[in-house]
Parts: sequence; structure tokens; C-alpha cells
Amino acid sequence: METLNQLQLLAVLAIPVIFAITVHEAAHGWVANRLGDKTAFMLGRVTFNPIRHIDLVGTILVPTITYLFTSMFGTGILFGWAKPVPVNWRNLRHPRRDMALVAVAGPSANLIMALLWGLMIQLGLLLMPTSQWVGGLLKAMGAAGILINVFLMVLNLVPLLPLDGGRVLNALLPPRLAVWFSRLEPFGLVILLALLATGLLGSILFPLVIGVVDLLPGAGAVKTLFHF
Repeated sequence: METLNQLQLLAVLAIPVIFAITVHEAAHGWVANRLGDKTAFMLGRVTFNPIRHIDLVGTILVPTITYLFTSMFGTGILFGWAKPVPVNWRNLRHPRRDMALVAVAGPSANLIMALLWGLMIQLGLLLMPTSQWVGGLLKAMGAAGILINVFLMVLNLVPLLPLDGGRVLNALLPPRLAVWFSRLEPFGLVILLALLATGLLGSILFPLVIGVVDLLPGAGAVKTLFHF
């Protein structure tokens, strides 16, 4: 299991990718519900059921295509999204502060999941002596889970709308600057894709991702599987 071909790697990545994206969105809805906005809860979006969050294009097609495309150039970046969880800021008790808390919930969920995938690596290592195949599978899936969750956490903290980092920055800016900054949101995805296509996004994010991965249990397995 130390070296995987492209199809094996996609299979190992599938479950971590789906849950990394969907639990991220569920966390937004859960925090919004706790802070006074029940919109996501009433729409059934505060759930870990991936079917409620999966977007055919953003959760399946785009991650697969971007991974295969970037793999040709030796990077293998995954990029995608789930159905955005609706949040009505007017229902929040302290709209500006609470929108920042709702935004931070997603990356925080990814960090927690990265830690849990690290525990799966440890379980895989324990099983290796008795079942090489099962132990190796858990180790590989755990490594993939760490990497994808850390990557999504770091990516979403980029201070660009509609990413979570942009939401936090928007909440911290003075109201007049926040209004100006929010006008950039319609162009945010285009800017992000341009940064991805030029390789600039990867050059910014990868050092941060590696730095966070190094702090987590199972970092060695991640580096072995993904060769960095």
C-alpha cells in the first residue's frame, strides 16, 4: 500500500474527500443554529449524511478532474465544494461576530477530522502485523484523510470571499471597508481558479499544509504516501 496507482489513490481519497467537504458544511449549519439561525437546520443540512450536502459538479466531478489534471504536472491538487449551507445573518444574535464564528466552524471541523484520521493511521499500524492488507488500507485512507482535511482547512482560511477566511476578514473589517470587500465576492471563485491554474495557489498553500501536517499524528504516513 505504500505506492498506489491513480485509480487506487482515487479510491482511497473518495471517502475522506466526501466527508471532509460535507462535515465542513454541516459544521457551519450547526454553529449557525446554535447562534440563532435555524435556516440550515430546517432544511436538513445539519447532518453528517453526505447525500444532503453533495453537489454532483462540485463534490464529485470537479475534484476528480482537477486531481487528474494537476497530477499530470506532478502536483495532484484536489479542489471542490459541497452545496453551500444557507445562513441568514439577520437571524444571528450578533450578526458580524456570529458570521465569523459560523465561518470558522468549517475549517475547525476539518482540523478535528484530520486528528481522527491520524488515529485511523495508528489503528492501521496496529493491524499491520496480523492483516497487511487491512492495516495498509486504513493507513493509506488515514493519510489521505489528514492531507485533504488540512488542505481544505488551509484553503478555506484564505482571506478571499466566498471562502471562510474571507467571511472572517469581512467581519473584522470596519463596516465601510467590509461593504467594499463584499463587492468582490462574485469574482472570488474566478480569482481562486486563476490562482490554481497558474500554480500560485499551490506555491502559497503547500508550505502551510506541510507545516500543519507535521504537527499531526501520522505525518510520516502522509509524507510516505504522497511523496513530500
